[in-house]
Amino acid sequence: MNLTPLFFLNAVAFGVGLAMDAFSVSMANGLNEPHMRRGRMCAIAGVFSGFQIMMPLLGWFCVHTIASVFESLQKFIPWIALILLAWIGGGMLREGLRHSDTDGEKPAVGLRALLVQGVATSIDALSVGFTIANYAWAEALIEAAIIGVVTFALCLIGLVIGRKFGVKLAGKASVLGGIILLLIGLEIFITGIIA
Repeated sequence: MNLTPLFFLNAVAFGVGLAMDAFSVSMANGLNEPHMRRGRMCAIAGVFSGFQIMMPLLGWFCVHTIASVFESLQKFIPWIALILLAWIGGGMLREGLRHSDTDGEKPAVGLRALLVQGVATSIDALSVGFTIANYAWAEALIEAAIIGVVTFALCLIGLVIGRKFGVKLAGKASVLGGIILLLIGLEIFITGIIA
């Protein structure tokens, strides 16, 4: 194994870069649910972190098994992210416009929506599997774990920031959260198409 300081630095850099979408979506979730409990915050950050661990490993696995099939699907990744985030963001926006004075008792983002967010924000991490294809399985696993830890920390920060502003924005938070998700979907789509 070649676990040099540069290896760890690259893994942290990948983690920060890949976690930015999950960080933004976490902020939107915090805005949507300003009275979110710590356990729920850890669960949300854990979902995003889990997907950020799984996707690079899946990409690594694809390179070592079915790379040609994955390469043909890669051009659809921006479309998938856009559709998933537009679906969730549009739903949040509709709910916010319908019920501008929610009581905050029901969680704003359910498990199914959270899983869709996890896929949408981590789908670009599949391509990291290509960049780490020359790593041994253990090195790829360590890289993915570091990416996951960084994602978890950044998502918790995003949730705390969103919660803080969500209390101040009260009934408008769901509308703002939905708009943020739509913008993130567009950003992923545009950068994916341009790249």
